[in-house]
Amino acid sequence: MRCDVEEILRVENLRKSFGKNEVLKGISFTVNKGEVVSIIGSSGSGKSTLLRCINQLEEPTSGAIYFEGENLLGEHVNIRKARAKMAMVFQSFNLYNNLNALKNCTIGPVKVLGISEEEAKKRAVENLEKVGMAEYVNAKPSQLSGGQKQRVAIARALCMEPALMLFDEPTSALDPEMVEEVLNIMIALAKAGQTMIVVTHEMQFAKDVSSKVIFVDKGIIAEEGSPKEIFENPRENRTREFIKKVY
Repeated sequence: MRCDVEEILRVENLRKSFGKNEVLKGISFTVNKGEVVSIIGSSGSGKSTLLRCINQLEEPTSGAIYFEGENLLGEHVNIRKARAKMAMVFQSFNLYNNLNALKNCTIGPVKVLGISEEEAKKRAVENLEKVGMAEYVNAKPSQLSGGQKQRVAIARALCMEPALMLFDEPTSALDPEMVEEVLNIMIALAKAGQTMIVVTHEMQFAKDVSSKVIFVDKGIIAEEGSPKEIFENPRENRTREFIKKVY
């Protein structure tokens, strides 16, 4: 593989089947350091499955996923180590309901990264502050709104100091008035240079914030390009139809 220092992720001919149903049909793309790559497409097109294959929550059927130069599908790969550098933010938050916001943010760095409780706490407070949740350090998820839970989930991901952040439709479970507060945090992260892959239905975010937009349709990449190309001058008919419908 060509070793490009800027390249953080390369997906090659990725396929995933569930029984006889082939959901991903040979997906290939790259992500460079500092890029925000938005993945758009209709429900059921394979976007979330693609994200879950990247961090091995789903096991790909075939293909290659190079993360920081190492093929995650090769033999003897320490997937836990790779996953620790590739934080995921889920649409349903996935917080520990029995732990407060602070503990949700410290548990990963202590258990996975092996840093001290004291250092983890300092990191957690900084990141909760960054997402506007400093005053809720002792609140449990049941005491928080959906938008607040998602902001804690983003803080928790940031506490791992990831090289790459994966967002799986992070606003789709939120009430409309809470969507903006979460998107604003993601915009701030993008401006700070955080490398991100975002599966999203938020077309304005994809257009305004992305370095690159990938349109997935029926398990393949139908088109990829700059936001301007995809939203204003798509080459493919099906891209045009999708954009017309949703934007």
